Amino acid sequence: MTLTAARVLTPAGPEETPLAIAGGVVVDAPAGREVALSGCTVLPGIVDLHGDGFERHLAPRRGLVSDLARGLSALDAELAASGITTAVLAQFWSWEGGMRSPDFARKLAASLAEARPHLLTDMVIQLRLETHLVGQFAEVAEFVERHGIGYVVYNDHLPHEALRKGRNPPRLTGQALKSGRSPEAHLALIRELAARGPEVPGALAELSQRFAAMGVQLGSHDDPDPERRAMMRGLGVRISEFPETMEAARAARDAGDAVILGAPNVVRGGSHAGKMDARAAVAEGFCDALVSDYHYPAPAAAAAALDPAGGGAGAWDLLSAGPARIMGWTDRGILAPGQRADLAILGPSGQIEAAIAAGRIAFARGAVAQALFG
Repeated sequence: MTLTAARVLTPAGPEETPLAIAGGVVVDAPAGREVALSGCTVLPGIVDLHGDGFERHLAPRRGLVSDLARGLSALDAELAASGITTAVLAQFWSWEGGMRSPDFARKLAASLAEARPHLLTDMVIQLRLETHLVGQFAEVAEFVERHGIGYVVYNDHLPHEALRKGRNPPRLTGQALKSGRSPEAHLALIRELAARGPEVPGALAELSQRFAAMGVQLGSHDDPDPERRAMMRGLGVRISEFPETMEAARAARDAGDAVILGAPNVVRGGSHAGKMDARAAVAEGFCDALVSDYHYPAPAAAAAALDPAGGGAGAWDLLSAGPARIMGWTDRGILAPGQRADLAILGPSGQIEAAIAAGRIAFARGAVAQALFG
């Protein structure tokens, strides 16, 4: 198939040039039938490095997790409709229980492996590991190796401030119910894990060395300040996910670490939790990738917000080439011969009207669907 009459975002910038696809990759000579996409913009498919919106597909109500294959199929459709052709599913390995439990991580990994041949978009797992689960680190490393997980992020969601003040953590009862524990048992577990704090640095250092030997990319979540970023960098953690302050983001940038920010923050014009303004960080050059976080349509919307005159093309590097560079994925992120034919196509209205994943049509509507199917 050869797409013509459209503006194409090439590595050199937007150009009105044909784009040919054959065998699942971009090729440098016309191929197959010609499809005229007048008034459209052809962009690299979005590489989404952190999204947890999949949870509502897999468990539409608390405790209702029965058929992950059907949920992954529905997720596949939403990703494509959002222009996402590579999706990193941010799955917890946490004491929080429920869909954040080790048991659910195992179930998701097994279900994704079974479903992958039937999916159009490329889904992989990012494991979000709670740092105080030191007693499970050997099991975690085995799980990561067995399932070929290439990206692990360190999290610490323990309510340290409340515990220091001798108070019950906020929302204790609701969190306990979500985890399947009584409030008393949940609080006891939290206190037990917090007491293991002195063990965490050494255990993380050993685990990080093991991950490095496996070629796993490491990230840290919610770095609050330069000191935390420096500590994580000392462990070989070179990706900073959602730094909470401009100072932490600047420290990461100055040290050559990658910074990942949430696209919903850009769309909203600020953090829903009152933390760093992602738009300001992008303007300062403190961002290497924008990700969906909790809302899959957000990356494309964020690009449009950052570059309204260009329909988002001017900011698209943060959605495609930038994320691919962070992960070392050299087969995607740009539209060039030999690259995977992963495309997001904006219709004349500026909205995503089609997605092509590895040369296969994953989503189409409107003017693009008319051009493709007649």
